[in-house]
Amino acid sequence: MNETTILHVIQATLIIAMVLIILELFFHIRRHKINIFKRFFTGLWIGMVTDMLDTLGIGSFATTTTLFKITKLNEDDSKLPGTMNTAHVIPVMVQALCFILVVKVEPLTLLLMAGASFMGALFGTRLTKGWNERLVQLILGLLLIVAAMIMLYRMITNPGANLSDNVHGLHGIWLLVGVIFNFIIGVLMTMGLGNYAPELIFFSLMGLSPTIAMPVMMLDAAMIMTASSSQFIKANRVNWTGYAGLAVGGVIGVLIAVRFLTSINLNTLKTLVVGIVIFTGIMLIRASLIKKI
Repeated sequence: MNETTILHVIQATLIIAMVLIILELFFHIRRHKINIFKRFFTGLWIGMVTDMLDTLGIGSFATTTTLFKITKLNEDDSKLPGTMNTAHVIPVMVQALCFILVVKVEPLTLLLMAGASFMGALFGTRLTKGWNERLVQLILGLLLIVAAMIMLYRMITNPGANLSDNVHGLHGIWLLVGVIFNFIIGVLMTMGLGNYAPELIFFSLMGLSPTIAMPVMMLDAAMIMTASSSQFIKANRVNWTGYAGLAVGGVIGVLIAVRFLTSINLNTLKTLVVGIVIFTGIMLIRASLIKKI
């Protein structure tokens, strides 16, 4: 089986996973008589903006957290990680489908790292199951600031700018390091930290061009969200207000970014996002400290 065939198999697997998660969502929503169309248009523009930025490599979790706080679309911060994972799972699968054949990546690197992130997500949802709102606010606030620092580091140092595009995967001990790293990322993503910035840094430090990371991190995100969304749904850790708009807007945002926004000035956007992320992180930490037990 050649590499192209393997990548097509991965695409087919993604489509099957997308169908399964849609069916799970449909039956859960119908069984519990949930209104997912409440505040549809608020969810629509949030989903479109955040997944557009996500497709451009900026990430969606930090911006989604900020816009949720501004619009009060999600008023229970303990459900924030579950809501974000479940709302973005379908748009991220569309991303992975679009990008997985665009950039050449060795299938072994792609499969092992995606598998590790999937297992990390399964473990992470169980680890955070009993956490209260104050703990989620504190951890998510700290993680958002860490993510902002990573984004700022990337903007200042531009790691990987001079790296070769001739290396398309990890090998030996570094592949093992990548698997362990992605397992940890899978756990952290269930707490509300996006995987894009950390993975771009990791690939750069491993000597690979950041462009190689795009299909890997998108497939990783799809696997993480597939694993965690199912667990979050079953555990009732999802806020459904605006969900239909978030999912529809997210897919539209992905398609717009893929089609029209490849030449946008990302440094300007990233500077704005860093500022927003730090502000949101501080607000979450503050809320966790002043909220009464």
